[in-house]
Amino acid sequence: MPKGVKVAVIGGVFAVMVGGAGYGAYNIVSALNGGGATGAAGPASERTGPPDADEVEETTSKFFAAWEKGEAAQASTYTDNDAAAEALLSSYGESAHITGVTITPGAARGTTVPFTVKAKVSYEGKSKPLMYKSELTVVRGRTTGRALVDWQPTVVHPQLKRDDTLVTGEAANPPIEAVDRDGAVLTKEKYPSLGPVLDTLRERYGDKAGGEPGVELSIRHADESPDTSLLTLSKGRPGKLETTLSSSAQAAAEKAVRKYANSSVVAVKPSTGEVLAVANHRDDAFNAAFEGRVAPGSTMKILTAAMLIDNGVTTMNGPAPCPPTATWQSQTFKNLDGLKPDESANATLASGFLRSCNTAFIKLVDEDPLTDASLTAEAEERFGLGRGDWKTGIVSFDGSVPASAGPDRAANAIGQGQVQMSPLNMASVTATAITGTFRQPYLVSPALDDRQLATAKGLRASTAAQLKQMMRLTATSAQGTAVGVMSGLGGDIGAKTGSAEVDGQATSDSWFTGFRNDVAAAAMTEKGGHGGDAAGPIVAAVLRAAG
Repeated sequence: MPKGVKVAVIGGVFAVMVGGAGYGAYNIVSALNGGGATGAAGPASERTGPPDADEVEETTSKFFAAWEKGEAAQASTYTDNDAAAEALLSSYGESAHITGVTITPGAARGTTVPFTVKAKVSYEGKSKPLMYKSELTVVRGRTTGRALVDWQPTVVHPQLKRDDTLVTGEAANPPIEAVDRDGAVLTKEKYPSLGPVLDTLRERYGDKAGGEPGVELSIRHADESPDTSLLTLSKGRPGKLETTLSSSAQAAAEKAVRKYANSSVVAVKPSTGEVLAVANHRDDAFNAAFEGRVAPGSTMKILTAAMLIDNGVTTMNGPAPCPPTATWQSQTFKNLDGLKPDESANATLASGFLRSCNTAFIKLVDEDPLTDASLTAEAEERFGLGRGDWKTGIVSFDGSVPASAGPDRAANAIGQGQVQMSPLNMASVTATAITGTFRQPYLVSPALDDRQLATAKGLRASTAAQLKQMMRLTATSAQGTAVGVMSGLGGDIGAKTGSAEVDGQATSDSWFTGFRNDVAAAAMTEKGGHGGDAAGPIVAAVLRAAG
């Protein structure tokens, strides 16, 4: 808690706009009650329908004027939740120490009005200018007919969320100067998607890095995620924090994910487990690259192939027919459109793998000695997945491969059903597959805080050799599904494509994982289609820069 700061909870009272649909409880309750039905706005009107242009201008003008003067109670009467508005606007000056407010509205878009706020933040003799943009929407109170500001979390600042607090004071944690593996400084400005990662690193390692806190205007999040610094009044002294990241790989990852909405990618060094890059392209601050929990599609066939080989069911050159369909306990599975069936003697596990034949894997999952728990055991014991014990240095998910009966046993084998993975998990799967050794991925050295990294027994040398060769064939042979994406990459390369069908989505999620020399990477693009359509180019770009 910052020193000398009185914090007002946004919560049910400190609410700011986050878009037209957010926090319906505020809309419903306050709209039914008419919000501030009394006060400066005068008696209730019986008008109905959306507010017209004159009403929008009048309401926003009065609201902005009162806000500028610091008259929180008065400003709140022009909103549909006067209690929440008054609490927030009061804390704006009292807890955040923001004064000298000037608000400039932009051209209205119907009932939505963008605006720019210019002010200053002053605290214990230190002062700095503050400027930001936000917007509000004017709605009609259902019982009063008045035109009112729709009170949601971003009216006061666009980054505020429900139950956050906005404070100015001594920072909760000292600043850090995060550097990559070669000493290059990593900043949010140069690597935007690293923002949440750097915030977490500061929260966890600011004290250990040896810095001293400064004075900042920050958002303190109710969900206990790291504070978001908005303005630095006094920098303090940053401590130097070494990470495993590679600035060149990170730059390539940032550029690659920007081309595809809702995309995430992770690159690791298989020989050590060090994370070389982590990037996300999302509208929120969720680190899906590390924390995502979604079906990985056919990239899961790496792990399934390992299970088949380790349990003596087949080998890469052993038989694995690829029929048009395969039925498992009343559920019928089929291949991707356009995949030519092959039930000849030439149909091997390797050919099914490189062409990504679903039915080849489905036909083998009921062979002795396999059970409902065999895939789970392979994931946990050999690939280090699904045990909840990864300690990467920041929040991460270490995969889930539950023992499943019925149709889900077959679905799990092709990366559907109940299996959940993140790009971090699949990059690790590739790293384990090509080296035979599970090395838990990490972003910060465990020596910094005495973390115990997760361990697993890894793969037999012969299994790893077969997996690596099948991935090579997928990236280099004529029928390999990853040939187009991986073409032009030199060195020792391999890959596996995947597409995951998600309930309610017309288009599959795109998955791709691959390696080049001592770099493994995996990417996922929501609604990206086939593996080579979106996720593939992202992985190839990272491997080109880092491999």
